[in-house]
Amino acid sequence: MEEEASGSRSEAAQAPRSPSGVAEEEEEVSPREWSEAQFRHYGFATRPIARLRHGDPRAEELLEKEEPVVLTDTNLVFPALKWDLDYLHDNIGSGDFSVYRASTHKFLYYDEKKMANVKNFKPKSSREEMKFRDFMAQLQEIEQQGSGERLYLQQTLNDTVGRKIVVDFLGFNWNWIKRQQMKRGWGQLTSNLLLIGMEGNVTPAHYDEQQNFFAQIKGYKRCILFSPDQFECLYPYPVHHPCDRQSQVS
Repeated sequence: MEEEASGSRSEAAQAPRSPSGVAEEEEEVSPREWSEAQFRHYGFATRPIARLRHGDPRAEELLEKEEPVVLTDTNLVFPALKWDLDYLHDNIGSGDFSVYRASTHKFLYYDEKKMANVKNFKPKSSREEMKFRDFMAQLQEIEQQGSGERLYLQQTLNDTVGRKIVVDFLGFNWNWIKRQQMKRGWGQLTSNLLLIGMEGNVTPAHYDEQQNFFAQIKGYKRCILFSPDQFECLYPYPVHHPCDRQSQVS
């Protein structure tokens, strides 16, 4: 998945997930309907992803076929629509957050536990643990100085978050999500991630291991999904490599 963000934003991603193809994501400054012409610079044929309400029978059909769909109903995650940086600062709690730091706009994922498997492996980003207030302060400093350095917060929502965040999270439309779990045999929820990136951040092409329910709460994102039958053409890193599940090519 490749993602490019426009403006600091917060996202909530919930699993269950499974590998349903490799995706590339990119965010834009303003919302719009994507057209074929806007993708021509990628050099491959594309088709738009359907945008439907979650109750639309066509959305159910796409989910049944394991096809991607954009659900336009903000009421699925309505309590989180107020999750801007100020609200999170005041309510997220005093726990530590994982923040990735890079000197470029591309954040190539890597598994720290597998770094010993590859001699002289040097990741292009580093991970730090910090309080949310420190993350915000560093964001502001980077934006003021224009240093070119980039940050990307990726943190599991756990028992360290504040009560208001928990209440908001419990207010998501979990009944609909649980129905999809039961119908599709997705298994239990495994992780709840909060992602906050800077404008222009890119996550290079990769695949996730489970189904994703992804909520874009602030800012805008463009996602490009590659069919599973194109897997070999995307040249993933070998299994056991720190960057496995990532593409070796741009």
